[in-house]
Amino acid sequence: MALLDVDHLSVSFGGLTALSSVSLAVERGEIVGLIGPNGAGKTTLFNAITGFGRPSAGLVRFKGEVITGWPAHRICWAGIARTFQIVRLLPELSVLENVLVAGSFGRRGHGNGRAMTRQEAMRLLERVGLGARGNDAPQVLPLADQKRLEIARALATGPELLLLDEALSGLRGHEARELMALIRAIRQEGTTVVMIEHIMKAIMTLSDRVVVLHHGEKIAEGTPREVSTSPQVIAAYLGTSERHDPARPAVDR
Repeated sequence: MALLDVDHLSVSFGGLTALSSVSLAVERGEIVGLIGPNGAGKTTLFNAITGFGRPSAGLVRFKGEVITGWPAHRICWAGIARTFQIVRLLPELSVLENVLVAGSFGRRGHGNGRAMTRQEAMRLLERVGLGARGNDAPQVLPLADQKRLEIARALATGPELLLLDEALSGLRGHEARELMALIRAIRQEGTTVVMIEHIMKAIMTLSDRVVVLHHGEKIAEGTPREVSTSPQVIAAYLGTSERHDPARPAVDR
């Protein structure tokens, strides 16, 4: 049984179809990459999975249970956490307090109702490389550290599945490589990952499988090598900006 099963999912906004009958499965322990040009429906799919948007048709199953239509907080408690394209932190709280809030919220899904301790939150900050920044305000952190903090907050909820929406976007080469190493470590420690990313070298390096969306439809799925050599995938990227060129080695800049 797949950890996550998306079955013919469609999402419409008025007369606009953002997703059309998209199906995919994510096995426990995988890193799955989700790619496609802007407007392909990638974030819409994340929203539909995590309760930030309601599907028009189709089902989402997590560990065999239908979660379609559940509110976002219930899906989080079930074991799915996510990050966002634009980092969403709590500026009035410290870095440590941001993690404490997320950890205390997430623990409700584990049935014990126990708030995360400061020691647990500090260990998590150390895990993502922010152990020295606990007392700082999140808005003073550089972008790479803000993204680490958002990942820490997601991990504080105790997820089995982590959805990363352009976690590497805007980072310099060495910052992207360091965050890639963190993503690998997260998977090695037992958390399954699905990641949206426009940096193709990162996706092809990290992912066990890659799913390609175009105009709201799934047009390809396979290993990184299979997808990168697919004529249909290459055609989907033709005419897009250099930023979205699958051959662009952006991580090396």
